[in-house]
Amino acid sequence: MSQSATTAGVRALMQDFSLEMTGKDVDALREAAPLIPQGSRVNVTFLGNEDLEMRVAAAKAVKELGFIPVPHISARRIHSEDELKEFLQALANVDAAQHVFAVGGDPAEPLGPYGSSLEMLQSGVFAEFGVKDVSIAGYPEGHPDISEEVLSRELSGKVEYLAEQDMSAVILTQFGFDTAPVAKWLDELAVKNISAPVRIGTPGPAGIRRLLNYAKRFGVGTSAGIVKKYGFSLTNLMGSAGPDKFLQDLAAETESTNYTGRVGVHFYTFGGMAKTAEWAQDFTKQF
Repeated sequence: MSQSATTAGVRALMQDFSLEMTGKDVDALREAAPLIPQGSRVNVTFLGNEDLEMRVAAAKAVKELGFIPVPHISARRIHSEDELKEFLQALANVDAAQHVFAVGGDPAEPLGPYGSSLEMLQSGVFAEFGVKDVSIAGYPEGHPDISEEVLSRELSGKVEYLAEQDMSAVILTQFGFDTAPVAKWLDELAVKNISAPVRIGTPGPAGIRRLLNYAKRFGVGTSAGIVKKYGFSLTNLMGSAGPDKFLQDLAAETESTNYTGRVGVHFYTFGGMAKTAEWAQDFTKQF
């Protein structure tokens, strides 16, 4: 592949990248805001140690700073349909309900009526509150607790359901360190005639130990070969690493797949929002 094709591929990946924050990161977002392109999508997590007020305040801050809030809604953490409606109404009140990320969530047993994000979507509640665009989860390296068959069936079901409801779908993937599974997974989506925009989860720059700890926590592969491809060695865990090599490899891989939808990146800001935004700015200037 020519250098110009790789350059074009990297530019395409980095165009309109998105970022992730927790409900506690409002001050960090304000600090990073001058480094983030206006209109960028900023996802707001739905963690067990956050409450409705914190999540909504974070989504409101994203909107007020000139970005697009994408609040996460964790199906298995929702206790009732009334709680789901309360959250969506609170988001609508601050003009932050148009874009959401419907995700299954961590609890082994659902806390309420929704065992999966598909079940939550099929409740029909989302349209009542002006939701137009729904991000859904993709797992190029699989899921430690869900079979490949179920993942495939659920993803296809969500894409089909959203199309029926005239809502746009975005597939947002778990982060990883290796580009080969991503390319293989994109080709598998193409075979299923799925062409929704995909955002590939990418760890922002962070300490190597922290990156590996997150990888272990989320069941992402961290073999010596994979982390070497990412640009660091298991024998030297000092210092930090950025996804420069990962994204260049990803650009080359995605340009050779059969996937027809747009492919971009979503940054998990393990090393901090400002550090990630500054890195993205500097990295993009190279191309």
